[in-house]
Amino acid sequence: MEHLTTFNATGLAAAQVAKRVTTDGPNDVPETPFSFPKAVLARLWEPSAWILEGALVLEIILGKTVQAGFILLMLLFAAIDGAIQAKRATTVLQSLAHQLTPTVTVKRDGTWQQRPTKDLVVGDLISLNRGDLVPADAEVLTHPLELNESSISGEANALTRDPGSTIFAGTEVLNGHALATVTQTGVNSRAGKTISLVNQSSSPGHLQRLLGKIIGYLALLDTVLAVILIGVALLRGENLITMLPFLAMLFIATIPIAMPSSFAVANSVEAKVLSQKHVLVSDLTGIQEAANLDLLLVDKTGTITANQPQVVQFTNLSALSDATLIQLAASATDPRHPSVIDQALRAYAAARQLTALVPQRFIPFTAATGYSSATVVTADTTFNLHLGGYTKLSALLSDDIPITVDFAAGRTVALTVNDALAGIFVLQDQPRPDSATAIQTIQHRGVQVMMLTGDNVRTAQAVAQQVGLTGQVVSFDHLDQVADPHQLAGIADVVPENKLAVVERFQQLGHVVGMTGDGVNDAPALKQAEVGIAVANATDLAKRAAKVVLLTPGLTALTTILDSGHRVYQRMMTWTITKLSRTAELTLLLTLGYLWLRHIPLALNAMILVAILNDVVTLVLGTDHTITTVQPEHWNLRRLSRLAGVLAGSWTIIGLLLMAILSASGIPTGQLSTVLYVYLITSAMLTILMTRTPHHWWQSQPSRPVMVAIGTNLALTIGLALTGWGVTAITVTLLVSTLVGTLLVSLLLDIGYVHLQRHDAL
Repeated sequence: MEHLTTFNATGLAAAQVAKRVTTDGPNDVPETPFSFPKAVLARLWEPSAWILEGALVLEIILGKTVQAGFILLMLLFAAIDGAIQAKRATTVLQSLAHQLTPTVTVKRDGTWQQRPTKDLVVGDLISLNRGDLVPADAEVLTHPLELNESSISGEANALTRDPGSTIFAGTEVLNGHALATVTQTGVNSRAGKTISLVNQSSSPGHLQRLLGKIIGYLALLDTVLAVILIGVALLRGENLITMLPFLAMLFIATIPIAMPSSFAVANSVEAKVLSQKHVLVSDLTGIQEAANLDLLLVDKTGTITANQPQVVQFTNLSALSDATLIQLAASATDPRHPSVIDQALRAYAAARQLTALVPQRFIPFTAATGYSSATVVTADTTFNLHLGGYTKLSALLSDDIPITVDFAAGRTVALTVNDALAGIFVLQDQPRPDSATAIQTIQHRGVQVMMLTGDNVRTAQAVAQQVGLTGQVVSFDHLDQVADPHQLAGIADVVPENKLAVVERFQQLGHVVGMTGDGVNDAPALKQAEVGIAVANATDLAKRAAKVVLLTPGLTALTTILDSGHRVYQRMMTWTITKLSRTAELTLLLTLGYLWLRHIPLALNAMILVAILNDVVTLVLGTDHTITTVQPEHWNLRRLSRLAGVLAGSWTIIGLLLMAILSASGIPTGQLSTVLYVYLITSAMLTILMTRTPHHWWQSQPSRPVMVAIGTNLALTIGLALTGWGVTAITVTLLVSTLVGTLLVSLLLDIGYVHLQRHDAL
C-alpha cells in the first residue's frame, strides 16, 4: 500500500475511491456471528452452574441416576435459556448499531460531502471538528487536535496530536479542527473494528440495582435457612450427604440466573419497536429509566424550535456599505461544518446576490472563544474578521458604541472588522408547529418540561409562552435562588457547560431527569441524565453519550419513549415480583416442611421441574400486553418487597395448610410431594397473571406467547402428575382438588393484592 503524506486539496476522485474499495474493502469489519454453542458453554462455566454441576456429580456418586438426570436437565435448561435470551438481545443491538452509523465530512472530486464512515478509503481527505469521532486511522495535516484516546490506550486524559501525528479510529475529538488524510481503514486500523454508537455494556438501571439488593437479602435468608437445616439434621443424626443436592437447589432457586438476559430482552424488544418509529436506543437502560422520568430538560434550538433561524434585523455600525459588510460576515462562516447560524448568514447574503469570499486564513467558532476568525484579502485591503455572539465580542472591544438594537427580538450575532464592532445581525428561530401539542402531551404524562436556552430571559419567556410552558423563566445565574423548581418554565442564559450543573442540581432534588442535546459540550450532561436524548442533528459524540437518539426533529417522538419505558417497567415488575414471591415461597415451604415433617417435602425431581417451568415464562414475558399509567413510576424497595412479601406469605401459609391436611390424611410421602409440585406450579402461574396488571387478573388478557407458555406449563404439570413420569402419580380427584383449591385461593388473594397496589399507589 502506498504511503500517503501529501495534501491532496481536492480529495480523491470517484474512480480512485472505487479502486481502493475494491483493493482494501470498506471501512468496516464483519461482525462475529453469534455462536449459540459457545453461548451455552459459557453458561455452563459460571458460579451458578458450578453449584448444579457439583450436585450432579454427587448424585452420580450416590448412584441416583434419575435425580442426576433431572439435575442435568436443569443445568442444560439454564444454559440454553440464557443463550436464547442473549441471542435475542444481540440481534436487536446489532440491528441498532447498523442504524446508528457515524458520518464524516470528506472531500471527493473537489466537493465537501457528508458520508457514512464505512465509505472511507485510504487517501481520503477528511475534515475533523470538535465532537467528531475519528472514523479511521489518519494523519493530521493542518492544525493540532485535542483527543480522548481512552478507547485505544485506556488513558483518560486529553492528548494533543500535532500535524504529522497519527490519530486512530474510534477516538474522540474534544477540541480543535483540522484536515487529515486517511491512512488505514477497517480491519487494518488500530481499533480493528467498526465504530459503534451503541453501548452494549451499559451499567445496570435502577430496577436491576434494586433487585440486586433484594436478591442479596434472599441469599442471606437462604444462608440462614441452610444453617438451620444443617443444624437440625445434625441434631437428628441424619445423613448430610443426601441433603446437599437440596441445599444446592435452594440457592439455585434464589439466584436470578435469567435476570441479566431477561432485562436485556425486555429492553431490546422495545428498542426494536422504537427503531421502527425513528427513535434509536444506544443504551438499553434508557428505556426502562423513561418510566420514571419526571423532569425533561429541553433545548430550545432544534427541539422546540425548527433550528432554521433567519436574519430579521441588520444594523451597520461601520463606514462600509451594507453589501460589503454582509459579504464579509458570510466570509467568516465555516464552509466545511456550517452551523445553523452560518447557514442563516449565508442565506441572508445569497438573497442579496452576495457570495462569500474565500478567506486566506480561517479559524472556526469554538465554545471556548465564542467566535470564528477569518482574514479576507481583496484588491484594496485586508480585513481581519471576528464573527460571534455580541456579548462575547463586545467585551473584547474598548470603544463604547451607541447601539439601537432590540436584543429581545432574537439571537444577536456581531461582526468585528479590524478589531472594531462593525455590524449586528438579529436572528429569529420560530417554534415548530408541533411543539405546543407535544409539550402538552408530555406534561399530561406527569413529566415537567423545562426549556434550556442561551437566549436572554425576555426572549426565552416569549418562546415559552408561545409553546404553552407556563411559569417563570430565570437566568442560570439566579437558578440557586429558585425556591420551587416546579414553577419554572425555563432557564435562560445557559451555555453548554452549564447543562451538566443543571442536570446534577435537579437529580440532587430527587428528580429522574431527561435531557435533549446536540453538541459536544452537551455530552457530559447527556451522559449524566437518566434519559439522555440526542436530537436528530447531534454530533456523533453527543449520540455516543446519550441513551436515546432521535432521527426526526421535534418532541413528538418522546411520548413513544415514555410508552416503551412504561411497558418495560410493567413487564419487569411482573418478572421481579413473581421471582421474589415464588422464591421465598419455595424456600420457606421446604425449610418449614422439613422441620415439621422431618423430611424435605418436595422431591428433587419436582424441585427441578418447578425451577425450569417457572423460568419458561421469562422467555416470552417481553411480548406481554401491558396496562400503563400516565404518571411516572417509582422504583420503591419497600413497596416492591411488600407486594412480593404479601404474595409469598399468603401462598406459603396456604401451602403449609395443604401439607397439614395431606399429612393428617396419611397420604404417602411421594404423593404429598407431587401435590406440592402441582400447587407450586399453579400458584406461580397465577402469580404471573396477578402481577402483570393493576386490575383483577381475569380482566386483562396476556399476549398469546405468554398464554401458550402458561398453558403448556400447566398441561405438562397435569400430565406428569397423572402419569407418574418423573414424579409420583396422584389420583384425578386429588389433582382436581389441588387445582380448584389453588384457583379459589387466587381469587381471594387477588382482591387483596389489587387493593394493596391501589393503596400503595396513593
